[in-house]
Amino acid sequence: MKKIVTLLVVLISITSCNSQTPTKFSEDALNDVFLSLNREKTVFRDILSAHKGQDIVIDIWASWCSDCIKGMPKVKALQKNHRDVAYVFLSLDRKIEAWKHGIKKYEVEGEHYYLENGKKSPFGDFVNIDWIPRYMVVDANGNIKLFKAVEADDKRIEHILNN
Repeated sequence: MKKIVTLLVVLISITSCNSQTPTKFSEDALNDVFLSLNREKTVFRDILSAHKGQDIVIDIWASWCSDCIKGMPKVKALQKNHRDVAYVFLSLDRKIEAWKHGIKKYEVEGEHYYLENGKKSPFGDFVNIDWIPRYMVVDANGNIKLFKAVEADDKRIEHILNN
């Protein structure tokens, strides 16, 4: 019986070590291609590099997502309270026109990029998008400080941005 318990403890320890939250983006995710509002292609690495030295809140959303739309006032409150932070919105919309319309309709302020292949992309695979909206926080050095939050008023976001 002791051997079984010991084996279970070892297996749980190994499993938990392998499922740690990433603190860096994979090379595949960094090299994934996004479209800017003017349809210029850019890799995710360049999106992050544009904000080197600045904290970044990443909001993965879509204009068809009711939870994303309901969460917009919380995002705007976050922006109001943390003006020194960069806000990068990554869209999973099915069509570019819907994405652009959603930005205008909901008055979404920040940098906007469109992920053509959505969840079925290197970035989508790395982030393992299972729900949107999805919020991430990246620090001034490009390290992932918060890998997953589904609410813009998640206390962890505030804690990271305040420290």
